[in-house]
Amino acid sequence: MVTDTYQTIVQSSEGLYKEKGSRFISMAFPVQNEEMIKEIISGIRKEHFSARHCCYAWSLGANQERYRVNDDGEPSGTAGRPIFAQIQSHKLTNILLVVIRYFGGTLLGVSGLINAYKQAAIDAIANALIVTRTVEHLMEILFDYSAMNNLMHLIKEEQLEIVNSHFDLQCYIHIKVRSGRREEIELKIAKIEGAFECKIIGE
Repeated sequence: MVTDTYQTIVQSSEGLYKEKGSRFISMAFPVQNEEMIKEIISGIRKEHFSARHCCYAWSLGANQERYRVNDDGEPSGTAGRPIFAQIQSHKLTNILLVVIRYFGGTLLGVSGLINAYKQAAIDAIANALIVTRTVEHLMEILFDYSAMNNLMHLIKEEQLEIVNSHFDLQCYIHIKVRSGRREEIELKIAKIEGAFECKIIGE
């Protein structure tokens, strides 16, 4: 089911899990796009260059439309997927969760690795502040000056946020509209005489 709200974390957090000499350092980051993700992972790899593995999972979009898991040399399915499973179980998105492993000399086996990466991920999430956010669109309204009073009244009545505006013979206003209310607001604007175009220009 498509929703216009999602849960994410406010700021980065860390966690730690130890097993048979191995240390699993976990880090969670709020992210907005894949470019941010690549930059963060690159920085972590440089900082922890002596670590045996740098495994991660990430999710983007209100409905987790985009995601990826990476085992970074660990047996397939033992690292990235357990990390991602915690992102899913906590219903989080716009998040990157990285777990760095410093090998302690003792092999943990498949089940041991799955549990270790899972527990490390859980600890980072437990130390994070989780918030609910709303998916919003940036809408541009083009209108004649004569429509300004009616349009401003609607914006105030619907408690919409004005991001930018320009008033002349031909005017425009940029407002933030919650995704779930987009059609409703567009219909109300269409009824205002002199408001001749309304379109989404960003998020």
